[in-house]
Amino acid sequence: MKNIRVVFGFIICVSIAFSCAMPKAVSLNKAEVLPPSFQKSLDSNSIATLSKKLFFPDPALQELIDTAIQFNADIQIAVQRIAAAKAGFGMAQGITKPSLDAIVSTGVDKFGDYTMNGLGNYDMNLSPNIRKDQQIPLNMPDLFVGFRSSWEADIWGKLSNQKKAAYSKYLATEQARRWATTQVVSQVAGLYYELLALDKELEILENNIKLQENAVEIVKVQKAGGRATELAVQQFNAQLLGTKSMLNVMQQRITATQNMLGAISGKYDFTIKRGKPITELAVPEDIQIGVPAQLLVNRPDIREAELLLEAAGAELEASRKAFLPSLNISAYTALNSFKSSVLFSPQSLTYGLLGGLVTPVLSKNMLKGNYQLASANQQQAFETYRKHIIYAYHEVQTELSGIEQYKKIYQLKVQETKGLQAAVAASNDLYLGGLATYLEVVTAQRGVLEAELEQINSKKTVFLYLIDLYRSLGGGWN
Repeated sequence: MKNIRVVFGFIICVSIAFSCAMPKAVSLNKAEVLPPSFQKSLDSNSIATLSKKLFFPDPALQELIDTAIQFNADIQIAVQRIAAAKAGFGMAQGITKPSLDAIVSTGVDKFGDYTMNGLGNYDMNLSPNIRKDQQIPLNMPDLFVGFRSSWEADIWGKLSNQKKAAYSKYLATEQARRWATTQVVSQVAGLYYELLALDKELEILENNIKLQENAVEIVKVQKAGGRATELAVQQFNAQLLGTKSMLNVMQQRITATQNMLGAISGKYDFTIKRGKPITELAVPEDIQIGVPAQLLVNRPDIREAELLLEAAGAELEASRKAFLPSLNISAYTALNSFKSSVLFSPQSLTYGLLGGLVTPVLSKNMLKGNYQLASANQQQAFETYRKHIIYAYHEVQTELSGIEQYKKIYQLKVQETKGLQAAVAASNDLYLGGLATYLEVVTAQRGVLEAELEQINSKKTVFLYLIDLYRSLGGGWN
């Protein structure tokens, strides 16, 4: 017994000596990547906290969004990733628990005449202490019916860190699904407003074509009466043809936008309903964005990056603790016999227990490689987390500026359009009175057409920036 204690103590000393090569713990300060404004603790409302049904009150748009969320391929892929990560977490939960296997096995051994087992079994059969039913056959079967169990005690927390990493990855996949939903919602809403704008632009072009067709007829009559030249007729006609070609371009853009909406919504044949025209939609006045620190809570991609950083940190810690000895315990209980006739007798009951410390010695290079890989993965996850925060911060700033600038542009375009419409009316009257040239009329008509189209585009751009702001603040998944 004394010798056993000496050997066991020696093994422990060797294990501790080899474990001294374990790398030091690494810690990262996530607060280092945050701008000072993120440290504010004041509460403030944010449009990101609004549900998509409140933020997008248009029933037609709500129906589009619901369809896209149900059938969009990216969201469905994200759902399957959640299922895969959940299965991985379930597997990781088992690593801290003992395993138990039910075993039914059989085998046969033929020992040579010049082997210890062969000679020993032969000699044993001649012993007067061995009953006939206990004699070992020359071809010895081995029948085993029972249970085996093994368990690695988590004495250093290595297994707990592996489980924590798997759980963080599982939570990250849920955030990835939310971010995919947010992206789909913003894409659908953006394309919907694009479609409303194109519908209105198509209407403007059709109205202008009617006016220009009327102008062509008037100038033809004037030419017949000697009051206009062929050049004037050709100029008015060329303007009409140019506007008609713009109409074809607009129709193609509408088709392309509808098809893109269908693709995002996961549909083939897809009828897209429209709500109110874009001209009847009010441009938002006050926009609440909350404090910058709310981005860390609201934006799913930032939460995903943070959880993946936590997972990488847990994996790094697990790889660091792999340098330490592991305590492994195995046990079994079974009915074990070399004869089937006595296999289920009480005398065939057998059991065993074995425990020991396992310390890596010649596998240090592999452990160092695993640690270096985990360290690089953690640094990569940290930089990804930092990147998401920086991009989110600047996206919000850009979109806030865009909303303000294009609201001003829209108001200016409204005034410009009114002025040019008055100029067209005046140029037509002056032309009919012989006080203006046909070039002045053509120029005025071209100017009002461009201004009307730009007015619709500027209003659409305000809504697109607003949708992007809603996405950038983390809204759309709830």
